[in-house]
Amino acid sequence: MMNRREAIQGLAAGVVVAGVRSSASARSSSELISIGAVGCGGRGRDHAKLLAGRNDVRISWVCDPDRNRAEQAAAEVEKVGGKKPAIVQDIRRVLDDSNVDAITVATPDHWHAPATILACDAGKHVYVEKPCSHNVREGRLMIEAARKHNRVVQVGTQARNSRHVRRAMQLLQEGAIGDVLVAKAWDSQRRRNIGHGRPGKPPAHLNYDLWLGPAPYEPFHANRLHYNWHWRFAYGTGDLGNDGVHELDLARWGLGVDDQHPESVTASGAKLFFDDDQQFPDTQNVTLDYAPVGDNGRRRQLIFELRIWTPYRMEGYENGNAFYGTKGFLLLGKNDNFRLYGERNTLIEETPADGTNTENTLIHHADFVDCIRNGKRPQADIEVGHGGATACHLGNIASRLKRTLFFDSETETFIGDDEADKLLTRSYRDGHWASLA
Repeated sequence: MMNRREAIQGLAAGVVVAGVRSSASARSSSELISIGAVGCGGRGRDHAKLLAGRNDVRISWVCDPDRNRAEQAAAEVEKVGGKKPAIVQDIRRVLDDSNVDAITVATPDHWHAPATILACDAGKHVYVEKPCSHNVREGRLMIEAARKHNRVVQVGTQARNSRHVRRAMQLLQEGAIGDVLVAKAWDSQRRRNIGHGRPGKPPAHLNYDLWLGPAPYEPFHANRLHYNWHWRFAYGTGDLGNDGVHELDLARWGLGVDDQHPESVTASGAKLFFDDDQQFPDTQNVTLDYAPVGDNGRRRQLIFELRIWTPYRMEGYENGNAFYGTKGFLLLGKNDNFRLYGERNTLIEETPADGTNTENTLIHHADFVDCIRNGKRPQADIEVGHGGATACHLGNIASRLKRTLFFDSETETFIGDDEADKLLTRSYRDGHWASLA
């Protein structure tokens, strides 16, 4: 079986990975940064267009197994940036280009880690969408690749760079509500029924083999692609990993457990509403317990609720966070505002969001580009992203097994539970060039 580096080198004759710029850890402010946009769905095209609007960045490639999507992205980039990027379906073509400094990865979840690791191996920096990984083991491999090759790997949890969110986190850290002992995160919104599909023939514009990548082969089903992959075990992480990861990321930050995994996880999940091919729960409750932190040595608890069939906003926020302290509480909507309350529900401060999701993404992009130039780590570094993604993965595993699980943060394995350990990784297609086996 070829290793990843051999696969990259072998695609285009005469291109040597070692020839990639060795100075990519810090770039001159006068140089254009060349970026390949990998994954051209809605979020991928957003990244490509917003980055193309910067005067210090050039989108040189767009890549997607669905050629129609890649062509749409190329046209949108050309409209914004004035120059049409090259269009390809195979990521190896992008990674073989020694002029490419970085890639964005907005693929299905099962491609996040392979694409990131391949890119780091090829000397590229990476902006990877959330959740950064499909499973816990892949997240650890991503950190190792980023550190080994000294690459900037930024995760797309853009609220990390939102000004009103950072203000809320500062207040929590300064003790505005006392000692924060419990954080709550929720995902309450209305998704759609994906129906029951049948095996079929992929459309001519889709390279289904490239779309599958290293995931085990399954026949093509039209209702499993283009967003619906989120709800399949082989490709996605459910809405806990899709939208919930944003709120879990903020909950960990505000709770003060950013640098640790939970000691235990208890969860329940079921399909209460949808009758379709979704494999993940549409209703889910997860409780994560953390070891003592802080000067007083108190334990911490994080509670997550998911209902993707509800037409209402919980606490005024469709997706939100609540932080409960010994002297008050704080409610936060990453795209709305935050409200700080003291004892007996006295409103102390209310701060509106000072930017749209697009504006926060622009700030997040600026952080990524600045880190490429100065060699620093971004606000949503891969190690931070791994912590948030791991919380999602542990919640999904506990939901599937329907029991409390105990986790060893040092080894990133469960304690005395071989069945649960098997779900910390995945199986790959035998011999595939992007396999992480």
